[in-house]
Amino acid sequence: MMERNNPKGWLYLLPAMLFLGVFMVYPLIDVFIYSFEQGFNFASQSYDGVGMRNYSFVLRDPYFLQAVKNTFILVIFTVPISTGLALLISVGLSSIKAVRHLYQTLYFLPYVTNTLAVGLVFMILFKKTPYTDGLANLIIGWFGAGPVDFIDGPYWAKMFVLCFYTVWVVMPFKILILTSALASVDEGYYKAAQVDGTRKIRVFTRITLPMISPTIFYLIITGFIGAFKAYSDAVALFGTDLNAAEMNTIVGYVYDMLYGSSGGYPSYASAAAIILFLIVLTITCINLLISKKHVHY
Repeated sequence: MMERNNPKGWLYLLPAMLFLGVFMVYPLIDVFIYSFEQGFNFASQSYDGVGMRNYSFVLRDPYFLQAVKNTFILVIFTVPISTGLALLISVGLSSIKAVRHLYQTLYFLPYVTNTLAVGLVFMILFKKTPYTDGLANLIIGWFGAGPVDFIDGPYWAKMFVLCFYTVWVVMPFKILILTSALASVDEGYYKAAQVDGTRKIRVFTRITLPMISPTIFYLIITGFIGAFKAYSDAVALFGTDLNAAEMNTIVGYVYDMLYGSSGGYPSYASAAAIILFLIVLTITCINLLISKKHVHY
C-alpha cells in the first residue's frame, strides 16, 4: 500500500511550491496590501493611511468604468462565438480525411503569428485613410452602405473590430484542442448509433457533445480568463493611448496607473488588479457550479 505521508513526495513538490510562493502567492499578498495603503509613494515606500479610498477612487473613475464596460463586452461576445465557431470547424475537419492536416495547419497559423503583426494587418484592412477606405469598407460598399472608420470612428465600430480580432486570434487554439478531443471519442458509440439508425444531429447532441464536454468547459474557463486579461489586442489595433480611443481594458487601466500617462499610482493599480481578480474568481466559480450539471467526466 502506498504511504499517504511520504516525505519524498513533499521533497519533489518543494521546487514548484517555492516557485509558486515567490512568484505568485507573495506578489498577490503584496498587491492586496498595496491596495489598502492610501497615498502610497513607491520611492520612499511611505503612505498616508490605510483604508478603502483606493477602491472608492477606482470604482468612480470614468476611465476604469469604461475599461470594465469594454472588457465585459469583449468577454460576452468573443468567448461563446469563438468556442462555437471552433466547435463547428472542428466537427467539419473531423468529417474529412484527405486534407484534414492541411486545413488544421491553415487554421493554426494565426495562433503562431505575432499578435502585434496580426493587429497591424487588421488595422490596414479596417482603417479608413485619405487614400483608401480599406478592404472591409470595400465589402460593405457592395451592399450599398457608406464607408465606416473602424479604427478612429464610432465606438461600436471599434468594438466590432476588437471582438472580431480577438475571435480570430483565439480560435485556432480552440480548433486544435477540440479536434484532438473529437479524435479521442470512442468509435464504438458511433457504430452503435449507426446500427440503431440514429440521426446525425442526435448523435452530435447525445454522444459527441457529452463526450467532449470537459474539453469545451476547459476552453470556456480559459477563454473567460484570457478575455478578462485582454490588453495587447487593443494596443495592436488602437495604439497605446487607449483611454483617448475609449478602448481600454481593465489590464490596460492597471498598466496605465503604473507606467502610463497617468502612472505613478501603484495603490490605485493594485486596487484595480484586486477588483479584476475578484471578478475572474466569481465568474470561474459560477462556471464550476454550472459544470457539475452539464459536464460529463
